[in-house]
Amino acid sequence: MAVKIDKKITGYAVVTPEDKEKAVAGASVPREKVEAELPKTADVIHMHERIERPEVLIGSTYKIKSPLVEHAMYVTINDIVLNAGNEHEHRRPFEIFINSKSMEHFQWIVALTRIMSAVFRKGGDVTFLVEEMKAVFDPKGGYFKAGGVYMPSLVAELGSIVEDHLKSIGMLHDPEMSPAQKALIAEKRRAYEQQSKKNSDVDATPEDPGYPEPVGDIEVTGDGASFPPSASMCHKCSTKALVLMDGCATCLNCGYSKCG
Repeated sequence: MAVKIDKKITGYAVVTPEDKEKAVAGASVPREKVEAELPKTADVIHMHERIERPEVLIGSTYKIKSPLVEHAMYVTINDIVLNAGNEHEHRRPFEIFINSKSMEHFQWIVALTRIMSAVFRKGGDVTFLVEEMKAVFDPKGGYFKAGGVYMPSLVAELGSIVEDHLKSIGMLHDPEMSPAQKALIAEKRRAYEQQSKKNSDVDATPEDPGYPEPVGDIEVTGDGASFPPSASMCHKCSTKALVLMDGCATCLNCGYSKCG
């Protein structure tokens, strides 16, 4: 490739490989000098396999009472505190145990907890376990847990518990509803309660045309939300809170409406 020289040449020299090595050596700076000039900050410890288990760990135990098993299951998730006492302090899950009187699921429970504990100790983003476990479906069918939330399988409920725990230690966060969404849900609930009261005062018999469908009493769930027992499951939030209002299926929990 030709190079055009616009200026007058006043002198020249041939650069040898030895000259290049000397130039690089002269421009290099000792590592110790560079590290000494860096700002002094707290050491950040990241999760990896070489972190030894402390003598004492903090954690939480959750109870699962599923109709698929005879005895309750108790899920314990222990956390390790990294960088304790400085601005980088945070909790991370370190191990998980599941205990139950029922021995029919012993093998896969032991295998699952050992694999999950290994993933926890590996570190990094372990939140992917939640979606993977919640996507497991039982071929025999799922069930509704207390509060009307549908669980497609026992493994999915374990994933839901892991999700709740990760939220409690700050690794996961619920998407915040906008004030408009909260106001819409509150308005839908008030409208449904008024409609229920109006239907209860209607003087008609089931044989009359246009007789309103009985809605029953409002049922208070375990988390404090109240939904009628006749409500069906919402496909968006998997909660039995979908009711018929003005000819349109509306969820009293998340505000979903089939009519948009």
